[in-house]
Amino acid sequence: MTTLFLRLAAAGVLLTVAAAHTAMAAEEPSLQALATCRDSWFEWKNDAARMAHFADYMRTRFVPGEAGGAYSPKVKTMALGYQVSQVYPQSVGMGLGFSMVVQASFAQARQAMEKQLGRTMTCSISDGVQACEIQLDEKKTAVLMTDNGGKAATSLLGCYYFYQQ
Repeated sequence: MTTLFLRLAAAGVLLTVAAAHTAMAAEEPSLQALATCRDSWFEWKNDAARMAHFADYMRTRFVPGEAGGAYSPKVKTMALGYQVSQVYPQSVGMGLGFSMVVQASFAQARQAMEKQLGRTMTCSISDGVQACEIQLDEKKTAVLMTDNGGKAATSLLGCYYFYQQ
C-alpha cells in the first residue's frame, strides 16, 4: 500500500511540474507574435506586470550583443520556422517596435511573414536593401528587410509602431 501511495504521489508531482512548465511556456512572450504585430509590448506599456514579465523574459533568454540595442539568444531560438540570431526589443531601424534577425533568405522570410499575416507585403529595393512592409493598422506596420538586394542569408523582420522623427 505504501509503495502504491508513493508511486501515485510521485506521478502527481511529475504531472504538477509538467503542467507548471506548460503553463509557463504558454505565458512566455512569442517572438513570432511580436514580430508579426499580433502582440505589442508598446500596447502593454500600462500593464506593469506584463512589461515586467517581458523584461524578465529578455533578461533570462538573451544577452546584450555588441551592436547597440541587439540581444543574442542564449540557446537556439526559433521564430517563423527559422533560427533567430538577434533580437531588437525596442526598435526596427529608426522606428519604435520589435524586430529580429532570422537565418533565412529574403524569399524565405517573406513567404513566412506573408503566411503569418495572411496578406501580401509591398516590396522595393533601395541602396542595396530589399525591403517590404504592410500597414496593419494606424500604429502597426510589419516590415521585412535584407541587405545585398535581397541576396543575404539573413533577414530582419518585425513590427514598428511609428517612426522616430
